[in-house]
Amino acid sequence: MEISDQKQLPQELDLEEITRKISFLDKWREIFSYHRLGTNNTTSQNHTGNHASADESEDGPGIPQPKGHRPLTSSSLCSLPSPSSIISSKSGGIPISLAMAMRLRQSLFGNTGHTFSCDWEEACFRFHDPFSDLAFALEVGKGGARSIQMAVQGSIIKYLLFTRKAKNCNFHSLCAISKQEQKQALAIALAGILWAAGEAQKATLCLVTEDTYVASTPDYSADNFTERLQLFEVLDKEATEKFIYDHLQCFNGEGSRGVILFLYSLVFSRSFERLQKDLDVSTIHLLQPNAGGFLCRQAVLNMILTGRASPHVFNGCQSGKSQEILHGVLTRSDVGYLRWGRDTSEDDRLSQVGSMLKTPKLPIWLCDINGNCSVLFSTNRQLLSDWKMERLFDLYFYSGQPSQKKPAHLTVDTHSHPWEKDQGKNERGPGRRFSPVEMAIRTKWREATINWKGAGPFF
Repeated sequence: MEISDQKQLPQELDLEEITRKISFLDKWREIFSYHRLGTNNTTSQNHTGNHASADESEDGPGIPQPKGHRPLTSSSLCSLPSPSSIISSKSGGIPISLAMAMRLRQSLFGNTGHTFSCDWEEACFRFHDPFSDLAFALEVGKGGARSIQMAVQGSIIKYLLFTRKAKNCNFHSLCAISKQEQKQALAIALAGILWAAGEAQKATLCLVTEDTYVASTPDYSADNFTERLQLFEVLDKEATEKFIYDHLQCFNGEGSRGVILFLYSLVFSRSFERLQKDLDVSTIHLLQPNAGGFLCRQAVLNMILTGRASPHVFNGCQSGKSQEILHGVLTRSDVGYLRWGRDTSEDDRLSQVGSMLKTPKLPIWLCDINGNCSVLFSTNRQLLSDWKMERLFDLYFYSGQPSQKKPAHLTVDTHSHPWEKDQGKNERGPGRRFSPVEMAIRTKWREATINWKGAGPFF
């Protein structure tokens, strides 16, 4: 719009009103520039010194689009990061390069054309209300990001129950944490996972900035997010915790795409070189397509639990059906893993969870039950270090389902009851009356009976 076309401002318009109008115009200019619909002098530039491709096509009158650029539609609006989670481009990180972005895509998807679906882009690390029955618990959604959220949930419980400096770390203390304690727990949990992935040498954090450093190419499809990353390498665990705490809105803010940022940080902390050594012929990238989205392969969960992207859950290495070497879990982790599914065969040795994950250092388990992730834990630190403790004990179960308003409290009895053995023979039969949660518990304690304390079993 030409200045001569504008109406003359009234002389009595005060300075405050003029400032307000300029601010309003700047806000819209920023929005249009952000969506690449802005003024002609706005150019996308990467940090290799090359401008975006000048080979452009007209998708509409007066709006030139760079080659490979995806037009914004109502379905793609979820891909735009929230302004509150975007940091200054002058923050001192290393801008992502085209080579790094392409290798990141290859490690995740197996190609450079796929991008995350909306359920991933909407996922972040947000707690339930403080001072509530689920104050310690993350809100989790649907889709592939859910398994990462629940795996991180295990590390949050680990901190709140067993590693933080508090007088009474019991179940009631989990429900009595404040918003400040929630933030601290999340920062320490995320930092611990990244630090372990970096072999306790360094962690790499990925954050979104104002500028774009990578343009679309025929071989790389931009997503208006990955191309804005800066990488921050931190060489001390406490400094990693502080860095994440100071930028927590990038991981827990609505619209932040915090789970994707954490996954990016996890991959870069592990490094592409280590990742290649961790994986085997059965798993060459970390995500698998499913119903229009992507699910995490076991290697992602193992990387969160153990620091190493092992593709399998058995102990050590084993030979596959074609005598190929397959990589399992090498050491006991703090948080363990249990798996049960209706279609799981006990005769399939490669799918059986080994003792490294079944018997972790702390009594917390990420559970994969019929493909849905949940968390099972005890408040008794000695549960797995004293066999007498395992005769009769309590567990708490958090499914992450919206219908669950508080953790389920279970009592597990591992005594052998002769009158129940015949019943146990038909556990997988059509008439069995055990819930999948009970079946998962029995992969660890085979003869266990579970008392749900009046609550309805989770089916």
